[in-house]
Amino acid sequence: MTAASVHGTAEAPGVPPVHGTWEPAPAGRWEDAFLTGNGHHGALVSGTPNDDRVIVTHHTLVRPNGTEHARPPRLAAELPALQDRLLAGDHRAAERFTDGRPLQWVQPFHPAFQVRLRGPGAEVRGYRRAVDFTTGEATAACAGWSSRVFVSRADDVIVQEVEATDLAVCLDHRLPGAPAGLGVGHGAFLTPEGALLSLRARYPDSDRACTGVTLVAASGGTTELVPPGVRVTGARSVLLLTRVRRHTGDLDVVAESRELRDLLDGAERPYAELLDRHLARHRTAYLRVTLDLEADPAERALPGSELLRRPAGAALLERLFAAGRYHLLSSSGLCPPRLTGLWTGDWDTAWSGAFTNDANLNLQTASAAAAALPEVTEALAALVDRQLPDWRENARSLFGARGVVAPAHSDGESGYACHFSREYPLHLWTAGADWLVKPLVDHDEVRGARDPRTAAVLAEIAVFYEDFLTRTGPDGHLVVVPSYSPENRPANAGWGALDAAMDLSAARHALLTAARYHPERAEAWRALAGRLPPQRVNADGALAEWAWPGLADTYDHRHLSHLYGVWPLDEINPYDTPDLAAAAHRALELRGAENHSAHGHLHHALIAARLRDAGRVAHALREVLAGGYFHDSLMSAHYPGRDVYNADAAHTLPAVLIEALVQSTPDRLVLLPAVPDTCPRGELRGVRTRFGARLDLAWNPDGARAVLRPGRTLRVELRTSAGAEPLDLVAGEDRVLTLRTR
Repeated sequence: MTAASVHGTAEAPGVPPVHGTWEPAPAGRWEDAFLTGNGHHGALVSGTPNDDRVIVTHHTLVRPNGTEHARPPRLAAELPALQDRLLAGDHRAAERFTDGRPLQWVQPFHPAFQVRLRGPGAEVRGYRRAVDFTTGEATAACAGWSSRVFVSRADDVIVQEVEATDLAVCLDHRLPGAPAGLGVGHGAFLTPEGALLSLRARYPDSDRACTGVTLVAASGGTTELVPPGVRVTGARSVLLLTRVRRHTGDLDVVAESRELRDLLDGAERPYAELLDRHLARHRTAYLRVTLDLEADPAERALPGSELLRRPAGAALLERLFAAGRYHLLSSSGLCPPRLTGLWTGDWDTAWSGAFTNDANLNLQTASAAAAALPEVTEALAALVDRQLPDWRENARSLFGARGVVAPAHSDGESGYACHFSREYPLHLWTAGADWLVKPLVDHDEVRGARDPRTAAVLAEIAVFYEDFLTRTGPDGHLVVVPSYSPENRPANAGWGALDAAMDLSAARHALLTAARYHPERAEAWRALAGRLPPQRVNADGALAEWAWPGLADTYDHRHLSHLYGVWPLDEINPYDTPDLAAAAHRALELRGAENHSAHGHLHHALIAARLRDAGRVAHALREVLAGGYFHDSLMSAHYPGRDVYNADAAHTLPAVLIEALVQSTPDRLVLLPAVPDTCPRGELRGVRTRFGARLDLAWNPDGARAVLRPGRTLRVELRTSAGAEPLDLVAGEDRVLTLRTR
């Protein structure tokens, strides 16, 4: 390819892609319910005319299980002896580095209740349900009945409007896995608008509870109490406003009622006015980035369930890209997405529905900077900031160090490192803080300004390494000891080892990045980074998962932690470190899929894209698209065959497609590095680069056209299949590039 400042060859498609999905039947399983959310509240909407169920969730809803009082083990005094044993060759010494506690799962995420709407049982004709990604509305309709639901980003309330002649409304806590010992209390009383319903669920053996409140506002007709809810007859429409709170003691339901009633005060068209306020925030964010793969218009018109049966079609990739950004945005606010995003219909959520920081959360937020979703970055930054005191305690208790150490698992309340066992010694993992902060650094680079919170946490990570990196090996390099590569172990040693490749890359990146943010301390931190050992290439020609000599690789594993230097970092790449990039590629070739976790396939694809391997990107996408990883809701599963509701694939897929088309660093732009064969043509609009430019890219088999809209004046290196050349950008001046292959 060659680049020039002229108009390009790729033409914009004539039919826009679909920004939503639909189904011709109600959701038979809660996993197939359409999703809406504002990053605080979530709703799963089944769209069932005669017995409609809207499951309500909230990021704060975690069930006490005893771990809410857990603290990290106090092992710092034993650390020097452990380091001595590991350095002396006792490769199983770390298995005894524990306080003897059993594996503890963090407080599990759970749903609140379902808003249940029962109709007269009429025949269902002409049914259709849909979700509009541009508005966040989940709608359903048939003859004589309709429902529309959204969760407001402006007013933090679940809004539902129903048109039906006869409607019974109640709040129902009876969802799968609900503990038998829940203390459930219902409340209902009439109001001038209609009625107010409440449901309190007090956790077993706890002073904590969650309480939901729904205001039922009927337009005309008659509202009467029918415990535990109400019946509305003869109304033109019924509006329901719902919130849920997690609390100790009792919640002031009257005050909650007053807040909900205030939202209706003076509103002539309450649903429309609430929606308008919401759209100002949601639609603007969602439409910043779009992907058009010029799919067949007939396929674009199909319901999502039918598209999933056509995994090779461009229309499915388009819709999953759109759905992934929509679900990622909708689940990010108070917190970033959990393992299940913001949604679940089951109290027995797999892996506690936690924030899992050793791959899952990191992969789900991978597109935040490039896909122009600062809302996601802000949610992640807020979670990190809230948990810093706990991270400091982890560093003190486990390592006797200043600074911070992030946990591998969190319920959103606690940031303590309490989830570990002999087989998964996650309390030994020190790279987590760097991985969690990496998207925040990327966001700072995109906007050209440094968030003081990011600067502060980087300094604390660097201070931790000052205290922790004190041991040296025979070659004089520092040694990361103990060291852990999630969630793998050497073939010839125990779980806790020395110099895991991920730990080395994370320490180096954290120290060098902190040095850029804090020039007054840069010299010492750069010097410390310079004393770390290089990565090791093993006898197979692959980048070793542990740089310490003699530790053998275990290849068949779902995690690819050792290739952290390739992605998400820029430490290893085909341009600056070609030999290491070749070794990393060999490591990728040798890596097995183990249990075919969705996150493993897409992590593989992200690394392959950085290494310019379009074939591996395409293979990983095919594994996920054809493997039954997506529900009709277009939310994903952890395993093939729609096994275990999980947001990893749904939220990570947009990042894979962007990385295959556009990559950037603060001084480099890479165009079309690894385009899969399933995407021969298309247009990606609105992507943000880490050097502060917005980019629109159109491509086809003959070439491509890129339009850069820079916010800063600078020179970057442009990389295409034709090689490298300098690219000068001027703030406020569009730059048009044409790339030709023929």
